[in-house]
Amino acid sequence: QPDMILCEKADKTGKDKIKSLEELPKILAALRSDGKKIVHCHGAFDLLHIGHIRHFQEARTFGDILVVTITPDRHINKGPDRPAFGEQLRAEAVAALACVDYVAVNRWPMAMEIIKLLKPHFYVKGSEYREAEKDITGGITLERLAVESAGGRLVFTDDLTFSSSNLINRHLAVLPKEVSDYLADFSRRYGHDDIMRYLDAARTLRVLMIGETIIDEYQYCESIGKSGKEPILAAKYAYSEKFAGGVLAAANHVASFSDRVSLLTFLGTVDSHEEFIRERLHPGVEPLFLYMENAPTILKRRFVELYPFQKIFELYIMNGDEGNSKESQDLCGRLREILPQYDAVIVTDYGHGMISPEAVDVLCRESRFLAVNTQVNAGNQGFNTVSRYPKADYICVSEKELRLDARSRKRDLRDIVGEAARKHDCEQIVVTRGRSGSLAYSKEDGFFETPALTNRIVDRVGAGDAVFSLTSLLAAQKAPMELLSFVGSVAGAQAVVTVGHRKSLERVALGKHIASLLK
Repeated sequence: QPDMILCEKADKTGKDKIKSLEELPKILAALRSDGKKIVHCHGAFDLLHIGHIRHFQEARTFGDILVVTITPDRHINKGPDRPAFGEQLRAEAVAALACVDYVAVNRWPMAMEIIKLLKPHFYVKGSEYREAEKDITGGITLERLAVESAGGRLVFTDDLTFSSSNLINRHLAVLPKEVSDYLADFSRRYGHDDIMRYLDAARTLRVLMIGETIIDEYQYCESIGKSGKEPILAAKYAYSEKFAGGVLAAANHVASFSDRVSLLTFLGTVDSHEEFIRERLHPGVEPLFLYMENAPTILKRRFVELYPFQKIFELYIMNGDEGNSKESQDLCGRLREILPQYDAVIVTDYGHGMISPEAVDVLCRESRFLAVNTQVNAGNQGFNTVSRYPKADYICVSEKELRLDARSRKRDLRDIVGEAARKHDCEQIVVTRGRSGSLAYSKEDGFFETPALTNRIVDRVGAGDAVFSLTSLLAAQKAPMELLSFVGSVAGAQAVVTVGHRKSLERVALGKHIASLLK
């Protein structure tokens, strides 16, 4: 009984320290007017460990009141399986420490706004942040400016440092054992800095994106049962959401890593959605629009059961033919004009008629580096396979699409990949395999198998585009195939937990995800 009373008392005291962002500034203002020095620490603190405790204890010596703010779940970008602990649990764990006076959950992605709100005398970070140039987010520089603008000072602790990501990876089994073993083995050969060098070098690549523009529209609804008069499912409309899909999504991914990205695509003159498209394109993408006469911009409307998130029907709004000679001539003429300007040409071919055989010929003959992704879908009925391209420097397709091209369900996949490499004179190939990860091949490095790097799947739409877009930038640099395949799996893991194309790949988030996996 006494033990239970003590536990209840300690728990209540800890939770009492947790304050809202409306309460906390007022509390601190009163303490400041009484001459108290306010110390502020901020972070995810996903797994509270001795390094954090020592950090808080040393931070407390800089002043009288220690405030700790927690990164909210929605802004932790260390991968789809993080945080391991929700924001409320993380706040309670920190609040249970005697050296901590107040805890709050931040509402912003970074700490600058909350520093300005709380106005601490000292903002305290661990010793690993002393060298600002090693912080891939650039956050520590912005945080220093924020605390100084509020009249405070940035200081550092010097005690033990541990990594929550390392402890979680090793001891909490967020990922299956075979994935953890793979990561441990991979990290012996490649580190975070090795990978970021290739991603940073992609900034200088001049990239041309080519492919069909597709508007992905999700109509969310709730099933209400069988229609009273006909044997059909009836549903109640909830709301809708539109995404910039197709080559637009691929271009947005690439523009987060390359400073010069151009987009060559067709829009329809009927229901063009051009204003929406321009608004949703990354500001770093230069649009080079061609137009289809008397045709709409392609729109794919999916009806989605809200709970559970489940697609129940799909409607294509498009012309439905394989293009016409005038559009093919326009495309070929533009390609001949601009192809010499680009280091890499990335083709996302959805098989809806934009890329004619004549355009394929121009691309294969005149591209300095050609990356190709062909997709099989209901709109092309399986006719759009990679065999359309007699030559490519890099190919990225799904296993189903490659097997369809080879007309083989059972044959060893490595044999099919090797045959495709010879047939297309292709030096690098990645075959995505869903939950089974991917199989990568290069003439120089051979074969590599990479597992899927997340257990969570929200929506598969756009995952292949994300993998292809990012790995094409590495393939253009002749990155080691094992490294390229790993980065592709990271991109895929981020994409499958995003609904549609709500979020594009982003350099800092991807870099932090990679760092957390390799710790």
